[in-house]
Amino acid sequence: MKAKQMAGERAVEYVKDGMIVGLGTGSTAYWTIQKIAQKVKEGLDIRAIPTSRETKKLAEELDIPLVSLAEVKHIDLTIDGADEVNRDLNLIKGGGGALVREKIVAFASKKLIIVVDQSKMVDALGTFPLPVEIVHFGANQTLFNLEKLKCQAKLRREDEEIFNSDNDNYIVDCQFGQIEAPEQLNTIINNMPGVVESGLFVEMTDMVIVGNNQGEVSILK
Repeated sequence: MKAKQMAGERAVEYVKDGMIVGLGTGSTAYWTIQKIAQKVKEGLDIRAIPTSRETKKLAEELDIPLVSLAEVKHIDLTIDGADEVNRDLNLIKGGGGALVREKIVAFASKKLIIVVDQSKMVDALGTFPLPVEIVHFGANQTLFNLEKLKCQAKLRREDEEIFNSDNDNYIVDCQFGQIEAPEQLNTIINNMPGVVESGLFVEMTDMVIVGNNQGEVSILK
């Protein structure tokens, strides 16, 4: 069984009847969603909140009962992937462009479980470019301001067109190299006019489930 599939499916052990569950986005969360769908068919009674249009579409195809964030006061558990995880369980997310919705759902959750394969575990964040979601207005100025933080900042493109998030915003991918102080950098970026949210998830994660190519799963808390 592949490392991503093992990690994604293992997290479903923490999903219980009656829960409101946040469904993440990405290649590892995909396996979580598939497993949850199987459990729902077997009688698992949950309601789910998707973190992206892509996840919403998949959940609907698999007949997972969905609810909107406006209909609930909290989420019991969210299971999502990450692009990088450091030893303090801080994350870089947003490679798929869903970072704002993912962070809103994660913040509303009593518990956040991250599922990854071993390649996503790092000593220090920053090898993966940090996604930052920004509004269209003044985008060039926001890009310039991000570059003042000593990073290489590029507007994300898809098929040669500027990428738009599910919220109809741009994504800037910022190459910082090693990020020594994720919490401080997250605050600085999020205080910048034009920025909607950064892809740094700091002190939000309760558990990381890691699959490896040897067929083993480890749990970090």
